[in-house]
Amino acid sequence: MTKSDSTVCLLDDDPSVLAATSRLLASEGWHVKTFTDPNAFLYDAENRNPRVVVIDMWMPKMNGLDVQRRLRELSPATRVIVLTANDDTLVRWNALAAGAAAFFIKPVRADTFVTSIRSAFATG
Repeated sequence: MTKSDSTVCLLDDDPSVLAATSRLLASEGWHVKTFTDPNAFLYDAENRNPRVVVIDMWMPKMNGLDVQRRLRELSPATRVIVLTANDDTLVRWNALAAGAAAFFIKPVRADTFVTSIRSAFATG
């Protein structure tokens, strides 16, 4: 994988979650690009077509389902993994039905989360 091929984009409105998740993914050898603003993330995704992204569902400016829908229009091949604090069955179902590769509730087991990122790169 080249450097750009191994980048994981993270979108979450909580800077502490971004920092912890970034550290975990960087320790596994991935490059990480973080975003707190869904619109900035979508602009970047439109221009870069990332292979794997991790998105939160509950953000003040735009919810994760809307981000996922717009991302699918901008970059259909991008693999989406959801990492959220609230386990809402309908949101989980909608995210997975819209093509999310995995859906995790914070806090997540590091090994399970890392395995899902690896799988997303392998199938994306």
